[in-house]
This record gives sequence, C-alpha cells and structure tokens, in this order.
Amino acid sequence: MSHLNANASSFLVDNYGLFDNLQIGNGVLDLACGKGRNGLFLVSHNVPILFADNNEAQLQTIEPALESLGTRAKKSACWLIDFEAEVSAGRNPLAGKSFDAVIVFNYLHRPLFPFIKEAIRPGGLIVYETFTVNQKRFGRPSNPDFLLRHDELAEAFSGWEFIESFEGDVSKPERAIARLIARK
Repeated sequence: MSHLNANASSFLVDNYGLFDNLQIGNGVLDLACGKGRNGLFLVSHNVPILFADNNEAQLQTIEPALESLGTRAKKSACWLIDFEAEVSAGRNPLAGKSFDAVIVFNYLHRPLFPFIKEAIRPGGLIVYETFTVNQKRFGRPSNPDFLLRHDELAEAFSGWEFIESFEGDVSKPERAIARLIARK
C-alpha cells in the first residue's frame, strides 16, 4: 500500500482522515481520474470509489489495481464517460447521482461546477486541486481554458464550509495551483 501513498496527491494523503469522519454510503467520485492514483489511495483505506474518465485505456489500468486490493475494492467501479461531451450536448452527466465526496485533480471544465455541487450530498466534501493562471510561468498547461483564475475555485464553492484552501506556488514539482476542501 505504500506505493499508493507515493502515487497519490500529497494534498489528499495529508487530509484523508476527513474521509474517516464522513458517513460513506454513496461513495466517492474520482472525476477525470486518469489512472486512478488518488482514488486507489482512498480504496486502500476502505473508501468506495467510482472512477470516472473518458479514456478507456486508463480505466482499464485501474481494474487490476482494484483486484489487488481485494475486499477493500468490492464497492468500487469504473465509469467510462466524456463529461465535456455530455455537457456540450446539454446534459448533466451527474444527473440522479449522489456522492459523499467528489475528488478532482489536475482537471478543469468550468461548466461542470454546478453539476458537481449538486451531486454532493449535504455534509459531503469536495476535494479539488488544479492549476491556476500562474502555471504559465512553469510550463504546461498554459491554455487559459485549463487554468483557474485567481480565487475562482473558492468562488465556485462559496457558501460551503471551507476546511482547507490554498492558492499559490508549490515545489516538487514547481507549479501554480489552487486547492480546496469544503463541506456542503
């Protein structure tokens, strides 16, 4: 399991105790999960995860990892979905779904914010970490469509109880990010 800690975001690892206090009934959505490094970390701590991504090949790499976690992974699953295409087609990709928490790392599609907020049950958490406009100093991504404006993440979840919030530069690797953990 130590390799799962090494692969997961330090922000999630440092704050995963919040999931111990969360009433897990609906599970956690790992939105735009990629290869699932953050969700797999939570699964290793008995948190059921719905891994969601539009890349089938990446989702397929998660299946063997779930099998290796045995019974801890029994309520976890993978979901092939293109969130951006769904939103572009005028659909709410999270309609009818309810989660105890949603985790999002290194991904931004602004039109999803209201759907994410709606899909988190009262008392549930958002854990979000992605790049800000200052990232251009460090390299990719540099497209403003994929970079949060200053205070944008905090504004998107205003009215929620902020547990942890940060916006600025970090090292190892150097990058400009915004982080937020908030309770609905």
